[in-house]
Amino acid sequence: MSENQQYSFFESVLRSFDKAARFTSWDPGILEQIKACNSVYRMKFPVKIGDSVEVIEAYRVQHSHHKTPCKGGIRFSMEVNQDEVMALAALMTYKCAIVNVPFGGGKGGIKIDPKRYTPYELEKITRRYTAELIKKNFIGPGTDVPAPDYGTGAREMAWILDTYVAMHPGEVDAAACVTGKPVSQGGVRGRTEATGLGVFYGIREICNMPDVMEKLGLSVGMKDKTVVVQGLGNVGYHSAKFFREGGAKVIAIAEWEGAIFNADGLNEEEVFQHRKTTGTILNFPGSTNLAINTDALELECDILIPAALENVINNVNAPKVKAKIIGEAANGPLTPEADEILSAKGTLVVPDMYLNAGGVTVSYFEWLKNLSHVRYGRMEKRFTENMNKHILGQIEDLTGKQVSESERKFIEHGADEVDLVHSGLEETMITATREIMDIWKSNPEIPDMRTAAYISAINKVATSYAELGIFP
Repeated sequence: MSENQQYSFFESVLRSFDKAARFTSWDPGILEQIKACNSVYRMKFPVKIGDSVEVIEAYRVQHSHHKTPCKGGIRFSMEVNQDEVMALAALMTYKCAIVNVPFGGGKGGIKIDPKRYTPYELEKITRRYTAELIKKNFIGPGTDVPAPDYGTGAREMAWILDTYVAMHPGEVDAAACVTGKPVSQGGVRGRTEATGLGVFYGIREICNMPDVMEKLGLSVGMKDKTVVVQGLGNVGYHSAKFFREGGAKVIAIAEWEGAIFNADGLNEEEVFQHRKTTGTILNFPGSTNLAINTDALELECDILIPAALENVINNVNAPKVKAKIIGEAANGPLTPEADEILSAKGTLVVPDMYLNAGGVTVSYFEWLKNLSHVRYGRMEKRFTENMNKHILGQIEDLTGKQVSESERKFIEHGADEVDLVHSGLEETMITATREIMDIWKSNPEIPDMRTAAYISAINKVATSYAELGIFP
């Protein structure tokens, strides 16, 4: 084990929890209950792969039942183990609490390398896993609602849904047993870009706080802020896109094969297409290649967005990180040692547990859509458009002036599903950011934003337990 990983992932979550718990006045017993994983289901099941039978190892953890259903993704990876799934389930509890999404934390994983299997074999594994979850009542619209994670996507969620429906004929809310589904199967528009957009909304809100910007020596607002993004997967790509569209300059993008730099800014879609054509982001026209991909983490910039792997910033490279703000788009990109080093340097680390909550927030909207059986915007879109047209017509008649065609389209537009999903996500991220910053400012002894975020989560979960009457 390297010196940066002397303890397990779950232990590092507990360390962060304990650090924050001392700033609360809850009974130690309540704190112990919040920390504990309520249910851990470890299973092994056989699946016929080709001519042989493989025994598959899989997990589902329900961390907290202070609110139900439990919510959390399912990952397909050879790295899956009980400790990791428990840690991620715990983080889901705190994440949902911080952004006021009424779920308990859950997480699932199947220990396979999805690249080794055909789609048909993956379908067999996914359906068998779902059947195992159903047997033990570890899935259901009001019990436990999975979602995509590493190695899974809308396709796997559709298989889970179909298996659940087949085993629960006539259950009217069955579509709400899983989120991240294809739109045609009850999924919600706006889910794909949700995490990256949430990262942007969270960082933008911080950049709009004059006192925070003054402390960091930065101007207020997003305009012309320099951004470095590590990872060009779904989260990295969409983070880069929204930062660029929001007026910032993405000066570097890093992937596993290397990193590229351009002081005038990069367009993530052009880089993505270049990589699709050539198999690498390197040698992108107009950019400079960096020798090692991790060099991008040490570039001079205002905002650094690690959106790929865990533990990429550690006690070795943290002293060389020059970014004023680090937005944790990935899960756990900083080790606890890196946290201490950066905090001492005055770097603002915006923690993953709330910053990448866009995915679960929009999953919540999908769950609500499935329970209500109606698409967002369907009831009011035309009414709003007709009303806006009427108001605009009246104003034009009274003033004798006409608005431009582009302005007319904008004013008359009635909200569609994706507009409402983005609006709900923006409201969620702004509210959560302000709540965390208020907690941090309320006590000068709170060392960093991560601790403030944990305090927010602990207070909300503990309040739920207390109000349920579980603790006198």
